[in-house]
Amino acid sequence: MFPTLRYWLTLTAVLFLGGLVRTASVCAADDPAYIERLRQRLSSGILKWGGDAEASAPYQLRDPADPERVIGFEVEIADALVAEISRRIERPLKAEFVQYNWVSLEPGLQETKDFDMILAGFEKNADNTGRVAFTRGYYVYGQQLVVRADETRIKSLSDCVDMRVATLAGALSDRILQEVGVKQIVGFDTQVEPYRDLELGRVDAALLDYPIYTFYAAPNPRLKAACPPTHQNTYHAALRLDDRDLTAAVDDALSQLMIRGTLRDILRKWRLWNADQRGLPDGKHREAELLGLGFDAQGQPVDPATLPPVQEIPRDMIAESSDHWTFDVYFPVLLRAAGMTVQLTFASMAVAMAIGLLVAVSRLYGPAPLRHAALCYVEFFRGIPLLLVLYFIYYGAPNLGFEISAIPAAILGFGIVYAAYEAEVYRSAIESVPRGQWEAGRALGMADVQVFRRVIFPQAFRTALGPMTNDFVAMFKDTSLVSVIAVQELTKEYLVLARSSFKFVELGLLTAALYMAMSIPLGYLSRYLERRWGPKR
Repeated sequence: MFPTLRYWLTLTAVLFLGGLVRTASVCAADDPAYIERLRQRLSSGILKWGGDAEASAPYQLRDPADPERVIGFEVEIADALVAEISRRIERPLKAEFVQYNWVSLEPGLQETKDFDMILAGFEKNADNTGRVAFTRGYYVYGQQLVVRADETRIKSLSDCVDMRVATLAGALSDRILQEVGVKQIVGFDTQVEPYRDLELGRVDAALLDYPIYTFYAAPNPRLKAACPPTHQNTYHAALRLDDRDLTAAVDDALSQLMIRGTLRDILRKWRLWNADQRGLPDGKHREAELLGLGFDAQGQPVDPATLPPVQEIPRDMIAESSDHWTFDVYFPVLLRAAGMTVQLTFASMAVAMAIGLLVAVSRLYGPAPLRHAALCYVEFFRGIPLLLVLYFIYYGAPNLGFEISAIPAAILGFGIVYAAYEAEVYRSAIESVPRGQWEAGRALGMADVQVFRRVIFPQAFRTALGPMTNDFVAMFKDTSLVSVIAVQELTKEYLVLARSSFKFVELGLLTAALYMAMSIPLGYLSRYLERRWGPKR
C-alpha cells in the first residue's frame, strides 16, 4: 500500500518540528564545551551497553538464523541511539553489547564498569532510584497475567491470592504479587521457565511483562491471557550517576528517535507498538514526539495506513531457532565455550596447586604463627561458598581500590578456594611417607630441603594423584559458576542456547558429552602416571 497524502503531510510536519527541536537543542545542550566533553567521554569510539541474551526475547536474544549474533528491539534501539550520538559529536561511534546476568547488571555498571549503560527491560523502583541515573523512557508496558487455556477460575490478580504464581524473581512483577498478597510466589531467573511450568501444570498462573508474553505465551495455544495488562510502567536506560553528559546525550537521542519515527518503527517491527506509547513524549517537544511515535497532537493513534510499512518479526521466532539450529550450527558455539572451560580449569588448577603446596608445607614445617595462619586459610576457604568468593573478588574488590577483569578474577577465585582442598591433600600425602625416609636421606648427607624435594615429595605426589584428579574433574563442573561474573563458559552457553530454542535434551546431551570428553582423559592420565611412577611389580 502506497503512503497517503495524509502521511506525507504528517511527515512534513514532523520534520519541520524536528528541525525546530534540533535548533532548540543546539542552544541548550550542543554548546562547544558539552560536545567536547562528550567526545572525550566516547574517545574509544565504543559505547558498551549491558544486557542478558539468555532467553530474553524480544529484548536481546540469539538470532534464529545465526546463534552467534544477538538481535532484539533493545539491540536496535542501542544501535539507533549510538548513530544519533555519533551524528551529534561528529565522530564515528559503535554500540557494543556485553552479555551479563540480569541480576548482576547494576553491579556490572557501578562496581566493575564493564559497560556504560544498561538497556535490558530496566525499570525504576524504590531500590535503584538514586543509585543509577535513569534516562527518559523508551517503552511503556504493562504486566500480563497468563493462565492455561482451560483455566476458568482466574480472571484477575485478585483471584491468585491462594494460587501458585510464577514470575521473574526480583522483577517488578514479583513485587506486585507480594503487594497483592499472593501466598505462593514461584520466582525464576529467566522468562522461559514460568511459562514452561504453567504449561506443565506446576503453577496456576504466570505474571510477566507484556513484551515477554508477546513472544513466549501468545504463540502458545495451550496458554491464554487472563485479563488485559495491568500496572503500567516504563523501561529506561540506566547509567552511572556521574555520567551526566552521556545521560543527557542519550535523552536527547531518544527524543530525536521519537521525532523521526525511528523508535516507532522499531516497536512496530517487534510487535510492541500500542496506544500506551503515547505516554513516552514529555516536555516542550511533546507534540513533535507524539507525531513521530504515530499519534496526533491529542495523543490519538493515527491511521496505520499512513505509516510506512515495516516487516514484522514472527511471533513464533523461538520455534525458528529450534528449526534452524542444527548440530552443525550450534556445535561450534558450544565447542568454543568448552575451550573457555578448559582454559579456566587448567589455569585455576595451576594456581591451586602452587598455593596449596605452599600452605601444606607451611602447616607441616613452618614456625607456630605460620602454621596457625595456614590452618586458618584452610578452614576459612573450605567453609565459605565459592560463589561468595567470586562475587567478592569481582564486585567487591573495586570498592577497595583493586580492579580485576572477569577471567583473571575467575582464575584467582577458583585458585584460592581449591588451594585449601589441595593443601589438605598434599599434607596427608606427605605425612603418609614413612619417617624412615627422612632418616635415610639425612644418613646420605642430604639437607632437609633436599630430602623433601628428592625423596619425600615424589612419593607423596604419587599418593596425592588420585585426590588431585578428583578435584580437577570437580573444577571442570564448578566453572559453571563464573557466569555470575560475565564469563561465557560451557554451561552458560548451553543455558543461553537451550532457553532460546527449547532444545534442552539435545543440547544437554551434547554439553554432557563435552564435559565427559574433557574430564575422562584426566582419569586415564592419573592412572598412567600412578603406574609409571609406582613401584615395579
